[in-house]
Amino acid sequence: MTDAAQPRRSRGGGGAARRAERTSVKIETAKYIERNIPNFEVLTAEALEVIEANAETILEEVGVNFVNNPGALELWREAGALIEGERVRIPRGLARKLCETAPSQFTQHARNPEKSVVIGGKNLVLAPVYGPPFVRDANGGRRYATLADFQKFVKLGYMSKWLHHSGGTVCEPTDVPVNKRHLDMLLAHMELSDKPFMGSVTEPSRAQDSVDMCGILFGKDFVQENTVMTSLININSPMTFDDVMMGALEVYAKNMQACIISPFIVGGAMAPVSVAGTLTQVLAEVLAGVAYSQLVRKGAPVIFGAFVSSIDMNSGAPTFGTPEASLVTYGAGQLARRLNLPFRSAGSFCGSKLPDAQAAYETANSLNMGLLSGVNFMLHACGWLEGGLVADFEKFVMDADQLGALHGLAKGVPVDENAQAMEAIREVGPGGHYLGCAHTQANFKSAFWKSEVLDYKPFEQWEEEGARDTRQLASARVDYLLANYQQPAMDPAVREALLAYVAERKASMPDAFL
Repeated sequence: MTDAAQPRRSRGGGGAARRAERTSVKIETAKYIERNIPNFEVLTAEALEVIEANAETILEEVGVNFVNNPGALELWREAGALIEGERVRIPRGLARKLCETAPSQFTQHARNPEKSVVIGGKNLVLAPVYGPPFVRDANGGRRYATLADFQKFVKLGYMSKWLHHSGGTVCEPTDVPVNKRHLDMLLAHMELSDKPFMGSVTEPSRAQDSVDMCGILFGKDFVQENTVMTSLININSPMTFDDVMMGALEVYAKNMQACIISPFIVGGAMAPVSVAGTLTQVLAEVLAGVAYSQLVRKGAPVIFGAFVSSIDMNSGAPTFGTPEASLVTYGAGQLARRLNLPFRSAGSFCGSKLPDAQAAYETANSLNMGLLSGVNFMLHACGWLEGGLVADFEKFVMDADQLGALHGLAKGVPVDENAQAMEAIREVGPGGHYLGCAHTQANFKSAFWKSEVLDYKPFEQWEEEGARDTRQLASARVDYLLANYQQPAMDPAVREALLAYVAERKASMPDAFL
C-alpha cells in the first residue's frame, strides 16, 4: 500500500462512520419548549377589563347548569352561590377568588423522569391528536379505528422526537367494548411509551381506574402527592357542566391529578359570532369549572382550556385555521395569564379530508398561532384530520416533524459571543464564503432545524427516487419508525400487576358497546 493510498482509506472510513451515524436509529425526546420569544397579544387593557366584567355578569345573572349532580350543587351552595334547580348563579368575584388556590404551574411526572414536563409559565408541552373514531392511511384509506391502530400511534408518538407527551385517546379503538377500552388504552401508554399520558374521562369509574393503574405504575403514595396525569374535561357549551365530565373531574381533583377545563366552542353555534362575545363566554365557563375543581380540593392542578373553531354558515361545518379562531385564542391566552393559570389551546387543526395543501395551510396557521398565543399544553399537536374525526398516520408524522420548527422559533435570537459570529465574518472577509470557516464547522450540526420528512433534493435525484410527494414520504417515515420501534423497559413485576388489574376489571363487567 502506498503512502498516497492511506489518506483515501482514512477518509473513506470517516465517511462510512458519518453514514452510519446518519442512518442509525436514535430514540430521543426533546425537552418541552421554553419560550424565549414574546407572546402575541391582541386585547388592550380596556378590552380585557370589559370581557372580565361581562363574564362576571354572566355568572351572576345568567348562571351555569350543573346537570344531574346534587353533590356539586351542595358544594356551590356552601360556597355562597344561589341555586335554582340545576342552575348555579355565582356572585361577582366568588369564582375568581376560588381560582386563586389553583397552581400557576405544575410538573407532570413520566415513568421516565427525564421525560417529565412542567406545564405553565413560558413552557409549551406538545401532545398528539385526541378522540377521533376513524383512522386513515395511504394504504387502507378511512376506516374505524382499532386497538392495533391505537398501539401504532402510541409507538409513533414515543419515537417522535418533538412530541413531549403520549396523549390520551389518540384514536377510539372501536373493536374493544366501550366500558373496557380505557383499560387497554392506558395499558398501551404505560407499556409502549415512557412519556407522560392522559387518563380516561368518559365515566367517573374509568377515571378511578386511571388513578388505580397509576398507583401500580408509580406507587400509590407518589400518585397522591404528585401529578402523573393530565386529563381533558370538556364543558358542554354554552354553560353546561354534565355529571359525567364533572364526575371524572371530581375523581382527579380529589387525587391531585390535573384537569384541562375546556369549553368546546364552535363560534356561531355554541357561542356568539363575535370574538369578544366568545371570549366572554369562554372566560365565564372556565371560571366556573376551575372554581369548582378548587371546591373539590384546594390546590388541585388545572389548566385554562379553550377549544375554538369558527363555522361555515352555509353547511354548518366547523372551520379551522381562520383569523377569528386565532383572535379568540390569542385573547384567551391573555385572560389565562391574568388568572395566573396554565393555558391549553391550538393544535394541528384542519377541516381537510386528506393530508393535502388545505390541511397544511390550516395546520400551519393553527400551530404557529398556538406558539405565539402562549399555549402551555397543546393537545392535538399532530395527526388531526377532517375536523377531528380522523387520526391520520401520514399526517401524524408530517405534523410531528413540523413541531421541530416550533422548537426552533421558540428559541428566539441568541446574541452570545458564538451567535455574534464576529470571528467568522473576519475570517471570510469580502467576497468569500462561509462553508469552510471554523465557525461553520463548529456549529453546522446544530445551526439549522432539519426535517426528517420533507424533500430538499435536486429535481433529478428526486425524480430518480420515484418523484414522491409529501404523503408518500410520510408513509415511508411511518414504516421506518414502526420498523425501528424499541419498547422501553418496564419492571416485570409492575407489568404483571398492571396486566392482572386490567384482567380483573374486564372480568368484573359484561361487554358494552354503547
